[in-house]
Amino acid sequence: MCDAGERAVEDTAMPKVTGLGHVGLFVNDLQPMVDFYENFLGMTVTDRGADDWIVFLSARPEAEHHELALVKAPDRKSDPQQISFTVASLADLKAFWEGIKRRGYTVNRVLNHGNAFGCYFQDPEGNNVEVYWHTGRDCPQPHGDPLNLDLSEAELLALVEHLPAKAPAAAR
Repeated sequence: MCDAGERAVEDTAMPKVTGLGHVGLFVNDLQPMVDFYENFLGMTVTDRGADDWIVFLSARPEAEHHELALVKAPDRKSDPQQISFTVASLADLKAFWEGIKRRGYTVNRVLNHGNAFGCYFQDPEGNNVEVYWHTGRDCPQPHGDPLNLDLSEAELLALVEHLPAKAPAAAR
């Protein structure tokens, strides 16, 4: 049994979320959206509702049932600022870049954030999607230099080496 002092500390401790679980998007035309997220981004369809009113997708189905839910709603429109996905390597990011160009997706911008290289483009319904690769560098944010993903991997990695390191956090 705990005393009143211990209870007071427990009662005032703020709970914290452990991560972002999933995002839901209202979609007009479900099939092109499922095709994009499944066959272009490589996510796995993990479940569907009757008559495909909802489709669940995951990039890590062994760990997370779904990270994205697409909900058929022709009378509604989602307006997320961006939906961002990580990739495992710079080679994967460059492969996505080639696929984006080949498929003719609208590119909004391609940036060197220092801590990541990101390519922002539109899914079939105009949502801003980002695929990005962590560079391993801790760089102050916000940072966003234009980036040419047609450069070689060596040239891209050299760009990160010239960025300032993040200053240590000030003591509080």
